[in-house]
Amino acid sequence: MQEPDSDLADTGPVDNAWAMKIPKFTPEDNPHGLLEESKFATLFPKYREQYLKECWPLVQKVLKEHHIVAELDLIEGSIIVKTTRKTWDPYIIIKARDLMKLLSRSVPFEQAVRVLDDEIGCDIIKINSFVRKKETFLKRRQRLIGPNGVTLKSVELLTECYVLVQGNTVSAVGPYKGLVQVRRIVEDTMKNIHPMYNIKSLMIKRELMKDPRLKNESWDRFLPSFKSKNVPRKQPKKKVQKKPYTPFPPAQPESKIDKELATGEYFLKDEQKKAKRRHEREEKQEQNKKARAEQRQKDFIPPEEKTVAASTAAEPTVDITKFKAKMKKFSKQQKELKKKQ
Repeated sequence: MQEPDSDLADTGPVDNAWAMKIPKFTPEDNPHGLLEESKFATLFPKYREQYLKECWPLVQKVLKEHHIVAELDLIEGSIIVKTTRKTWDPYIIIKARDLMKLLSRSVPFEQAVRVLDDEIGCDIIKINSFVRKKETFLKRRQRLIGPNGVTLKSVELLTECYVLVQGNTVSAVGPYKGLVQVRRIVEDTMKNIHPMYNIKSLMIKRELMKDPRLKNESWDRFLPSFKSKNVPRKQPKKKVQKKPYTPFPPAQPESKIDKELATGEYFLKDEQKKAKRRHEREEKQEQNKKARAEQRQKDFIPPEEKTVAASTAAEPTVDITKFKAKMKKFSKQQKELKKKQ
């Protein structure tokens, strides 16, 4: 029975792919160099011209170590990088292109030059397509930066990446694992999820990684959960009801000539038209005169007297015979009292 080859034994499943060490690419691996020339050009804004002119000797010196030629065209406003016959690393031209992109996006040279290392990459995240309204976009971008840049600094410390928020993009330079985390934080922030949720999750994960007992367990119970809330919007006071849709356009309004043709006024002479207008004006003045007279006479019109409604209560009926007998009895009693006195 043959023993398994040592190379095949190392090709099994890996617990942590981020911990794998990438073998270094040396000139001995490609002694013949490159056959074809590769070239990339990147445009830069006008305000970066002064800084690029100052740091350009350093850029050329760094790229010369990898046998890459860099050209700065101030007339067209572009940076060009291309390989030579001595270039032995085929991927270094991609790294040089990323270096030029970062320099053109206001990343300082000290941070941008790190992208030439094997373990370091860069990511340019476009954030202008997440939000339509400019006011909302500015608020969420400022939320990513935080007060005095505190939020952005905490993201940099946790991900070990340099992050720069500039205009409509976010540029990040650092290890590949950190770039994935930065992209997730930036995209969640532009989707209205506060970056503190992701920052707390990264801090908790960093502490949980120190405990070997939790290696094969789920960490969901330790991580903060975000629940989206549907906040009711303020309803307008006057709601405009949409009219029923009709595929045909509305009828064209009649012009002045069409109205005159319909009434027959178009065929009248100028004198007749003037007489008609004068007659209409006089009628209108007469109506206004009557309305003013009625308004003046209102003060002299006496108000209507209020008539008291007759009492509807039924009068009580009195028996006359009984009343007479009662009065006679009363008179007799009075007479007897006088006699006794």
